[in-house]
Amino acid sequence: MSTKCIIIDDEPLAINVIKNYLQQIKGFEVTKTFSNALEVLDFLKSEQIDVMFLDINMPLFDGLSFVKALNDPPLIIVTTAYTEFAVETYELNVLDYLVKPIEFPRFIKAINKVEHKLRKTTTMNQNNNIRKHLFIKIDKKKMKKIYLDEILTVESLKDYLRINTTTGKYIIHSTLSDFTALLPKHNFIRIHRSYTIAIDKIDVVEGNSVEIEGLRYVIGRSYLEEVKSKILNQ
Repeated sequence: MSTKCIIIDDEPLAINVIKNYLQQIKGFEVTKTFSNALEVLDFLKSEQIDVMFLDINMPLFDGLSFVKALNDPPLIIVTTAYTEFAVETYELNVLDYLVKPIEFPRFIKAINKVEHKLRKTTTMNQNNNIRKHLFIKIDKKKMKKIYLDEILTVESLKDYLRINTTTGKYIIHSTLSDFTALLPKHNFIRIHRSYTIAIDKIDVVEGNSVEIEGLRYVIGRSYLEEVKSKILNQ
């Protein structure tokens, strides 16, 4: 299975450099390229992407503002001619920061980080098949144990999540992708860029939505086929 990438840069030459580098690396594919970040917002609503190569200095919508606008971004590698944004980008959980002109050996180091991160996520998914509970940080000093069989839904609130359980609601600082990776894949499924749900808590499936505890949740277009297949085969 290929690692899906998109490239966002207003310079065609810069796009071609990254595109050519990726073509030399087995297991990576360029799904699409963009000349401005605004075009990407709608694209990410319907497509699942693993890695985003993002320029910072672009017209209309700069790279940093774009990242801040995303609820649950893929892995991000910044590609820029400027060094002064490095600290700010790392505060936004950017995986790596590449300064143009980008040499191939340095690019490979960034790819190694991507592969390590994706392997770690896969291992976590495998280990979590036997997990019955987890601890979440609900304030600076307090960790709360929640049982997985009590979770109803997990909702993305930009930089935070709302975990809805049968015993209460909790707000934590995390991304939906990272938290979903902690959950057993056979019990939970992501149905939208903003929601992950517990499969056994679904009461009704109707069209492109599910109902849990009287609340309706729309299934995102790119998730619909997988969600229906997984739900109906259980």
